[in-house]
Amino acid sequence: MTWLLWAVLSAIFAAATALLAKLGVANIDPNLATAVRTTVVVVFAWVVALSLGTHGGLAHIERRSWLFLVASGVATGLSWLCYFRALSMGQASKVAPIDKLSVVFVIMLAAPILGEAITTRKLIGGALIAVGAIVLAWV
Repeated sequence: MTWLLWAVLSAIFAAATALLAKLGVANIDPNLATAVRTTVVVVFAWVVALSLGTHGGLAHIERRSWLFLVASGVATGLSWLCYFRALSMGQASKVAPIDKLSVVFVIMLAAPILGEAITTRKLIGGALIAVGAIVLAWV
């Protein structure tokens, strides 16, 4: 499978996540909803790692990778807490597009942090995503 197919599957599951989360966060505290969802993700991820036998690489993870993975985990947790709070307050069809502004932030930060080239195509695509998110959320 190519990266594109995996990315499309990710988008499909992300859409399911938004819809299911909106239904699940009804009438409960969004922080509690995030904790429940996160617990499921942790258990599911370990079941996959254990069943595929990839858990053996755990001892070989370098300190630098641990640092970045832990920081990424904290960022994910903060993102999910904010996302569930937003879903508890707003319409999923408005919250999800704003959440996808993360793509625009990645485009802007990939150059200085990862050394990726900023191209005209990326700038135009990022601008279209930003405009689309704004139109979907506020118009």
